[in-house]
Amino acid sequence: MLTVDEATQIYRILKQPKDEYLSQADFQPVLREILATHPGLKFLGRSPELQEIYAETVIYTIFYHNDRSGNGRITLRDLKRGNLIDAMKQLEEEEDTAKVRRYFSIKDVLVIYSKHWELIIDGGDLNSLLQQEDLMAYNNDALSKKIVDRIFAEVPTKFTCRTPGKMNYQDFVYFLLAEENKAAEASIEYWFKCLDLDENEMVTGEEIGYFYEEQMHRIWSIGYEAVPFQDMLCRIIDMIAPQRQEYITLRDFKRSKLSVTVFNILFNLQKYRAAESRDPDEAEIRRKRRKAELEHPDWTDWDHFVNTQFPVLLRDAQFMAADRDPDPDPDSDSDSDSDSDSDSDGIISF
Repeated sequence: MLTVDEATQIYRILKQPKDEYLSQADFQPVLREILATHPGLKFLGRSPELQEIYAETVIYTIFYHNDRSGNGRITLRDLKRGNLIDAMKQLEEEEDTAKVRRYFSIKDVLVIYSKHWELIIDGGDLNSLLQQEDLMAYNNDALSKKIVDRIFAEVPTKFTCRTPGKMNYQDFVYFLLAEENKAAEASIEYWFKCLDLDENEMVTGEEIGYFYEEQMHRIWSIGYEAVPFQDMLCRIIDMIAPQRQEYITLRDFKRSKLSVTVFNILFNLQKYRAAESRDPDEAEIRRKRRKAELEHPDWTDWDHFVNTQFPVLLRDAQFMAADRDPDPDPDSDSDSDSDSDSDSDGIISF
């Protein structure tokens, strides 16, 4: 009797009988079951809106990392290649979703949603859609206009938003995962497509110069000295060490441990400055990051990002809660299910 491996079993259970792939809709029953039964998510039962946000965000994250063709479908091969099955098994065993660092962490979801909400509030779009100007404002105007133009030209991934020139929540989730976890395979592919202007599957010195030119002007505009282009091009070639000196391929970027640095040099001013700056505050941030890397050698850039941003989110939520109730009644009943539930009550009040 032939046995079927675990991934194939799950794939057959989830997919529609007529399909040879998994769609986002196929994961909705899974998320409903998780939300209904997982002890670490019971506090979301008080907020149907947050339940929906959690389910959507988790599904978008799953597809960002596992939809290898970018067509909204996860094949059996994709499922076997990825780590989703392992994450689902870990979720069954772990009561605290924050300890399940892949896909299902409530901390990840809240950080993602809060970052989207910040841009929505600043942009003032009641339909929760973002435009280019909103994305330009991300992380204190970190991104160059040229790279944002490429994103909104839908070069790295086609938007699911049906309003032309606008980005919806799923599109933003894909962007944020690419931006804050640049070393992930899906992220390297995302940014490579942005840099490959003529879509010939190679990035040349001319294309590097196209993006670095704007970075040079941005660096000059804030009073810093920029590295001349030819010198920077030599640095980038040395960092990536491509198989051919004339151009850099996607495979070259994936093999290099310095691809993230190169991406930041070319289109993220804040991260490029943070890596190069001698400012004491920036040096302290780098020191804390190195300490965290030593304590958690298995963490990805995304893990570091979430664990830096979540305390800020929690602090802001507690501040807003205090602002809404500046003089609470000391005799009022303040019982809560648990400490984590109490924290989450403040966080979800966007």
